[in-house]
Amino acid sequence: MTADRTDPVVTTPHGAVRGRYEHGVAVFRGIPYAAPPFGPRRFRPPAPPEPWEGVRDAGAYGPTAPKPPYSEAFAQYLSDPSVPGDDCLNLNVWTPEPGPEARLPVLVWLHGGALTRGSSAVPVYEGHAFARDGVVVVSVNYRLGVEGYGLFPDVPANAGLRDQLAALKWVHESVAAFGGDPGRITLAGQSAGAISVGALLAAPQAQGLFRRAVLQSGPPEASDRAKVRRMVRRMATRLKVPATAEAFAAVDRDLLLRTQAEVGRLSSPVLGGPAFGIVVDGDLVPRDPLEALVAGDAAPGTDLLMGWTRDEYRLWLVPGGLLERVDRLGAVALAGAMARCHCGHEVVRGYRSLRPRAGAAEIVGQLVTDHLLRRPLHRLADARPGSSYLYEFAWPSLLPDLGSCHALELGFVFDTGDVPDSRRLAGEGAPQELADAMHAAWVRFVTDGDPGWAAWDPAHPVRIFGDGPPHTAYGPRDAQLALWSADATPRPAPDRTPPVPPLDGSPARAAELRAVIRRLRRAGGVRGA
Repeated sequence: MTADRTDPVVTTPHGAVRGRYEHGVAVFRGIPYAAPPFGPRRFRPPAPPEPWEGVRDAGAYGPTAPKPPYSEAFAQYLSDPSVPGDDCLNLNVWTPEPGPEARLPVLVWLHGGALTRGSSAVPVYEGHAFARDGVVVVSVNYRLGVEGYGLFPDVPANAGLRDQLAALKWVHESVAAFGGDPGRITLAGQSAGAISVGALLAAPQAQGLFRRAVLQSGPPEASDRAKVRRMVRRMATRLKVPATAEAFAAVDRDLLLRTQAEVGRLSSPVLGGPAFGIVVDGDLVPRDPLEALVAGDAAPGTDLLMGWTRDEYRLWLVPGGLLERVDRLGAVALAGAMARCHCGHEVVRGYRSLRPRAGAAEIVGQLVTDHLLRRPLHRLADARPGSSYLYEFAWPSLLPDLGSCHALELGFVFDTGDVPDSRRLAGEGAPQELADAMHAAWVRFVTDGDPGWAAWDPAHPVRIFGDGPPHTAYGPRDAQLALWSADATPRPAPDRTPPVPPLDGSPARAAELRAVIRRLRRAGGVRGA
C-alpha cells in the first residue's frame, strides 16, 4: 500500500484499487464486492467478483442497480443519481488513514428507497465528515425491486439482502487495509436500509460480522410472502410471461423496470398494498426478524441506536398536495387509517384527545408513523434494555408543510447540509449546530457504543434533536403509544387496501378518498425513501 497524497492505493482480496484524496481524506469509489448480477447470474445469489490485474481506478461512483426514477412529486425532494453499467454490486470507502496500522471504527451504510430506489451515490451520503472524525465509512449498492426482492419458485429469495451480506463479508475481510478495525464495525441504515439492518441483525449468517447497529426510520420486519408474490404475478401478467426467474431474466431490463413502476403504483406507506420486501425464506431469514430479536435469539450482545423523525408521514402526504385533501376527508380518512393500522376507534379517540387541534391528516400520519416505526422500535428496546439508545429528530424543515419529515435528518447525520441535495428537504439555512450535535452522537456510538445519553431502561429515555437544544425526554408510559394497548382485539392484516366505508351517509366523501388513493398510486408514494 502506498500513501501518496494524490493517489492512495490499497490492495483488496480481488486486486488493487486507486482512490483520491478529497478534503483531507482518502476516497475509493465503485469497488466491486461481487460479480455483475446479470446474464446467467441474474436473480441468483451474489458471486465473488473476478480478480483483476494491475491497479483498478476507484475515482468515480460505480454503476447503480436498475431502478425506476422517482415520480415528479417526490423528485423535487429526493435525489437519486443513476449510473449506467452492469457492475452494480459495488461499494465506496472514505478513510482518514489508509493502512492496516490505523484500526479505526467502521460505519457500513445501507441506503433507503423502499427497496426499489436509492443508491450509495446520493450526495447526502458522502462520508467525508465521518472520516474527518476518525471513522472509516463504507456505503453499499445492492439489487433493488424485482431484481433484488422478487419472489420466484426457481431461485432463493432476498437476493438484495444476500448482496448486503456479501458486502458485509467483504468489509470484514478487507477493511483493515483501508484503516478500519474489523472488530469495530457498525451496520447502519435508514428506512428500507434500516429494515435491512434489522434483517441482518437476526440473520444467522451475519452473526459476528458487526458489533453495533443503527436503525433510523425503519424497524426489523418481514413482508407478507403473498404480497410480494402478488407483485411478481401482476408483473408477469402484464409481461405475458410465467412468474419465474428464468422467464423474467429473458425480459428486456427497461421493460421490466417500466412494468415494475406501473404495478408499484398500487402501494404506498399510508395505504399498504402489494410491495417488494424482505421475506422469511427459511435460510437467510429463518423467522420474522423482529420476533427473533425480541426473543433474544439473535445478536444478543449487539448495541443498538434507533431513531425516527417526529413527522415521518409528511414526506408521504405533502408531495402532490395530499395533506390538504386528507384533511378534507376527515372521518373517512381516519376510517381508512384504522384499517391500515389494524386499530379501533379507541385509539383514534385517544389521539384526538392528545392532539385536540390536529386535523385528520396529522392524526392519520401519526397513526401510521407509530404503527410502522415507533411501536416496533419501542418493543425492540423494551426487550433489550441496557444496550439500546433511542432518539427523535424534531427539527422542522424550512420548506412549507414538510415538518420533521422522513429522510430530513440524513443531511444532519452525515453533516452534508451544504450539499444542494440536502437542501431539497431542509431548505436554505439549516442550523449547523444541530448537524454538529447529531453527527457527533453517531460518531460516539460508532466509536465506543455510547451516543451521549442514557441507555433505554424503564424510564424510557429518548434524546430529542431539533426541539431546542438537544435534551433527553423521559416517558415511562408514553401516552400516545399506550393508547394502542386499549384496543387489544387482534386484526389480521388485509391483503388489499380495505374498501372505503361511506361514513355519515356521504358517498361523495368516499369517492374523494378513492380519488386520493388513485393519486397516491400515481405519485408512486415512497415507503422507505
